[in-house]
Amino acid sequence: MKTKKTTHKKHLMTGNEAIGEGAVRAGCDLYAGYPITPQNELTAFMAKRMAEKKRIFIQSESEISAISMVFGASLTGKRAMTSSSSPGISLKQEGISYLAGCRLPGVIVNVMRGGPGLGNISPSQADYFQATKGGGHGDYHIIVLAPSSAEEAMSLTILAFDLADTYRCPAMILTDGMLGQMMEPVEISKFKFKDSRSINKKWALTGAKGRKPQSIKSLYLKPGGLESHNLRLQATYEEIKKRETRSESLYCNDAELIVVAYGTVSRIARAAIKQLRSRGKRVGLLRPISLWPFPEKVLKKYAKGTKRFLVSEMSTGQMVEDVRLAIEGQAKVAFHGRPGGGIPTQKEIEDKILRCLR
Repeated sequence: MKTKKTTHKKHLMTGNEAIGEGAVRAGCDLYAGYPITPQNELTAFMAKRMAEKKRIFIQSESEISAISMVFGASLTGKRAMTSSSSPGISLKQEGISYLAGCRLPGVIVNVMRGGPGLGNISPSQADYFQATKGGGHGDYHIIVLAPSSAEEAMSLTILAFDLADTYRCPAMILTDGMLGQMMEPVEISKFKFKDSRSINKKWALTGAKGRKPQSIKSLYLKPGGLESHNLRLQATYEEIKKRETRSESLYCNDAELIVVAYGTVSRIARAAIKQLRSRGKRVGLLRPISLWPFPEKVLKKYAKGTKRFLVSEMSTGQMVEDVRLAIEGQAKVAFHGRPGGGIPTQKEIEDKILRCLR
């Protein structure tokens, strides 16, 4: 008896398009964005797909307007997303702080470019601090997920919507211009999509017919009110740390040196590590997938048996600080970085690894 062979169709997509398709299939009800390179393909993609689904697409008059529209849609329980690139994300920071303060879900996409200022349109990872340390005012965090491929950009966008709703917390997809614009095959059929309409959001402002009126706010003027609210937020963040930390390890168990890298740089580092492994060098890769919460426990575990870490990123050194804090002096930490849109080569990383091993 012959068995029927199942085939999975692959779609050639840019990283930006994969994010958009993930958002649409995750049930995004509203997308609001404003043009900026290198994320314009995402806005253009959403303009077409949201119209096809008869959902709301708005090219807003500014980045501030876009994040405010996400705020308004989220208040009513709808799934909402905005996207931009580095300087545009800076303009959204006050609105992101308001989302966090009101415990509202929402997805923000940052396709990073070189900075500071207007910088250039080359890929960068220099917005790591802005994303993982709050970025706006107040004691708050947002969930930050860093894809390293177009297919993962889709899967993490779906996850971002689910996590944002689960914890009533904004979530960010932190990618860069190279991942956003490069094309790769994506197997859409492998992903499971939750019906967002089935999510019970009792807190949403949908009118008070049949129930008592309720409000959502971040303004607490009575003594002790804002402190209590902040402590509730921190309790949520601790729960996220326990449950939602994600990372990928490669050849780490016997490694004398572990490279820590995310996004585009992790792809380059992976190639360098495989090349050095073929030459008998015991090197490994740790790729943080959640940048917040950061995979501290995994790093601590590997620090017990590894002499050295090498952090490689497209910046002057931001994630390296979190690596040093995580391992608490148990191993040496070196850094290799390229700022201002510079992209490290495989040979650069190989040479740096060999110098560290010597």
